[in-house]
Amino acid sequence: MSKKVLILGGSPRKGGNSDILCDEFRKGAEAAGHTVEKIRLQEKKINYCLACYGCRESGKCVQKDDANEIIDKMQAADVIVLATPVYFYSMSGQMKTFIDRAVAKWTQIVDKEFYFIATAAEHKASMERTMDALYGFTDCLTGAAVKGKIYGEGVYQKGEVKATPAMQEAYRMGQNI
Repeated sequence: MSKKVLILGGSPRKGGNSDILCDEFRKGAEAAGHTVEKIRLQEKKINYCLACYGCRESGKCVQKDDANEIIDKMQAADVIVLATPVYFYSMSGQMKTFIDRAVAKWTQIVDKEFYFIATAAEHKASMERTMDALYGFTDCLTGAAVKGKIYGEGVYQKGEVKATPAMQEAYRMGQNI
């Protein structure tokens, strides 16, 4: 059965290592017949959450930016991929800012399959806090199931991830959703 896959790339660097893994995941998913959309958060206008709770009344964030549209796409997707480089042992600011904005409709993002992609100059252990933070988000969502995690470890310069096992893992994971 074909699924709708939404890939949210949190890298500020186009063509960076986590971005490359997103593309590889996408190739695998498309080869398996799934419909895939990739959004680079860096290319979108996403303001910080104001904690005004205006969304409680309308069910939509009061801010006029790209976050509402992306959250609507999350609701429509079957599979959501959250990808981020690891900076100072945590996710990128782009990813965290977007996750905070999901507060407007988090109760409506239900029964989704999630995959996490993280890249870092260090080894896998240095990415666990980032993975824990991503789990923290999905733990708040009803019926969310994390199906896989990809660690692009030991990569710093653009493109270094291409020489790691994470490339094949990303393709296979995308293919097997």
